[in-house]
Amino acid sequence: MASKKELTKDDKIKKEVSRLNKILKEVDEKKKKTVEGLIKEAAFMRITLDELRECINKYGVIDEMCQGEYTILRESPYVKTYNTMIQRYTTVNDKLLALLPKEVIKEVDDGFDNFIYGREDV
Repeated sequence: MASKKELTKDDKIKKEVSRLNKILKEVDEKKKKTVEGLIKEAAFMRITLDELRECINKYGVIDEMCQGEYTILRESPYVKTYNTMIQRYTTVNDKLLALLPKEVIKEVDDGFDNFIYGREDV
């Protein structure tokens, strides 16, 4: 049985750009053109965050760093980069989602107004 071919990072990013474009399909075309870069950055960050998560799972959150004759424990560079990038990713996604049209909540007529104003003794 043939194994599934692993996608390259660029392929994963393109797939994520496509996914985001589907989510943002209702955004005005003029606005979509101006945020094209944000969409690409969000896709890049999501794929990179996945890679960083794999490294954190593999190597842990603590890193041992040699300092001459002794070593020190420190926060893993993967964790540090992940924490910074996840904040940026969240901000970019908030900006993108804010472009979606607001849903108008349609008020349901429960018949109360017709009952009150339709009375003859008012």
